[in-house]
Amino acid sequence: MATVVTMPEILAGSAEAAIQSWTVAPGQSVAVGDVLAEVETDKAVVEFTAEVAGTVLKLLVGDGETLAVGTPVLVVGTEGEEVPGTDPQPEPDPQPEPRPEPATVAPATGGASSTNGSGPARGRRFVSPLVRRLAQEHGIDLDGVSGSGPRGRVVRKDIDALLAERTTPAPTAPAPQARPEPEPAEATAPAEATVPDGVTREALSPMRRAIARRLTESKSTVPHFYLKGECRMDALMRLRAEVNAQQPVKVSLNDFVVKAVAGALLAVPEANAVWGGDALLKPEQVDVGLAVAIDGGLVTPVLRDVARTSVTGVSTAARDLAERAREGRLKQREIEGGSFTVSNLGMFGVTEFTAIINPPQSAILAVGTVAERPVVVDGALEVARMMTVTLSADHRVIDGAVAARWMQEFVRRVEAPLGILV
Repeated sequence: MATVVTMPEILAGSAEAAIQSWTVAPGQSVAVGDVLAEVETDKAVVEFTAEVAGTVLKLLVGDGETLAVGTPVLVVGTEGEEVPGTDPQPEPDPQPEPRPEPATVAPATGGASSTNGSGPARGRRFVSPLVRRLAQEHGIDLDGVSGSGPRGRVVRKDIDALLAERTTPAPTAPAPQARPEPEPAEATAPAEATVPDGVTREALSPMRRAIARRLTESKSTVPHFYLKGECRMDALMRLRAEVNAQQPVKVSLNDFVVKAVAGALLAVPEANAVWGGDALLKPEQVDVGLAVAIDGGLVTPVLRDVARTSVTGVSTAARDLAERAREGRLKQREIEGGSFTVSNLGMFGVTEFTAIINPPQSAILAVGTVAERPVVVDGALEVARMMTVTLSADHRVIDGAVAARWMQEFVRRVEAPLGILV
């Protein structure tokens, strides 16, 4: 019997995801665990694997389509088996049908759009809940849009194209059509129609929307508190130079910092925990996230079992994760878990900063640059290479005294770095 495969929620981590590219075709045999497609979530590109074996009978969506989780995406069955009716169906519309047509607003540019007069007839359209929501938010009448998806289906890129047209400067554009009611134009026009001259409106990418949502939730719901530490780096800088002189794998300063973070978490296990709502969740090993800047945003792949990994092993794994993060090739499991993240802006010359916790983790360490500063040692003035770090901690999980002990352990390891290699 044919099986209709849907977009699983675990891939998206939210309500939507996009098929970036299919790796199978109709008529191809697949086994459990075979990669069916690459799916773009708001964090990374994830491999979508088969949970049933058989022959691919039909692909229900094309490359580039953004879908709600639970939407049918392909059919797997026995070769030659008849494909059941599997046209992707939208979730039930919360409004009864027929319903009044939404008021439409002409694009601010007045130029041509994806509506070309030859679109499908008015009536119920096969669109995902995401496309329907975006259309409602931006005052777009879907009945007038000619979709580029299968059978004229309106997909996310059609909405994005319309919004891009609205913001393209057009000096000869006519003014927006006035509503029949004698109301001020600014009261009825969508926000994108009021962008001032010289300002371009750039639609948010899924990743940017996710970053905005998650960090706003973190800052408004997680009780942050902050501790600052000063680390003398002379011994660690000398040790790093010696290590790199003796082996082909070059170790970065941040690799030592990540190892020191893990060692401090082993020494203060109360800090290696995450908030679980009605309980504290305490991992058996130390997994540390690594903040990586990519085009259009930020991802935090997780290094596993750092405390039991050598510094060269951490360096190799960190380099691999960072490269694949920038190429959009991380797996979903590689961006999940961990109780702690390291965010290092020292390479940009930033002296110090504070970072926002990445939920559900309980802490993040903001690492500044290493710079020469005057210090007083035994009453005498010296010049030392110093580094400032700032810990942001979730007070629901980590108390002030626990955070202070963790910072003490971290600084001790950085300033006496031979222990990091053990």
